[in-house]
Amino acid sequence: MDKVGKYLEMAEPFHCDFSHRLFMGHLGNHMLNAADFHSRDRGFGMDFLNNINKTWVLSRLAIEMEEMPAQYDKFYVETWVESAMRYFTNRNFRVVSADETNPKVYGYGRSIWAMIDTETRQPTNIFDIDNGAILNWVEKEKENPMAKLTRVQMDDKAELVRTIDTYYNDVDINGHINSVKYIEHVLDLFPLDWYKEHPLKRFDIAYVAESHQGDRLNLYREQVDENVFCVRICKDDGTEVVRSKATFI
Repeated sequence: MDKVGKYLEMAEPFHCDFSHRLFMGHLGNHMLNAADFHSRDRGFGMDFLNNINKTWVLSRLAIEMEEMPAQYDKFYVETWVESAMRYFTNRNFRVVSADETNPKVYGYGRSIWAMIDTETRQPTNIFDIDNGAILNWVEKEKENPMAKLTRVQMDDKAELVRTIDTYYNDVDINGHINSVKYIEHVLDLFPLDWYKEHPLKRFDIAYVAESHQGDRLNLYREQVDENVFCVRICKDDGTEVVRSKATFI
């Protein structure tokens, strides 16, 4: 089996926005599914881990696109593990058209994942699983040209712009608020007219703490550069759960 997983997808019409191109949130879902399919096929997926009270949780994600797939476009999401450490793995993504004769690269993604104990919710040693077999799947040669993940810097002057409640549809298989739901909540802060003039180029998000159904989430926004905005999401008790940055053209 190849170290790089390759999964065929399609930009379904009702997963596309007003421009007839794939929503960033749905692309995020395709990437997370590809990560699960890749790890599952190679023996360290969530269905195996759940049987030993372990699971993967997404720590950080960045997606940078030259172009989003258009409605009905078929495309591949490729994914591979770039490196593995005791508590974290770096996983890359490439989004490329399904045209085998003249493939077009839409963009790339970078992510960091942690393995946690489902009972204690604490990080656990990845190399304890099957004697560190994940190292057999590390691919260091495949290129990912997008900039490395960096910390999202924000100060205390960010403005509270929205408060939202969380419900059943916000919760994922790990029992906490879905990683992609945060992306959608952040991108909903910008009106439709903004997107007509400013396509989204890159989105960075760091998952700091868990939140759960019933938590109220407060979104604080700060403009840090022309067409660049940072958004912090906190619970009512002040706990920061997410920090993100949206870079528009």
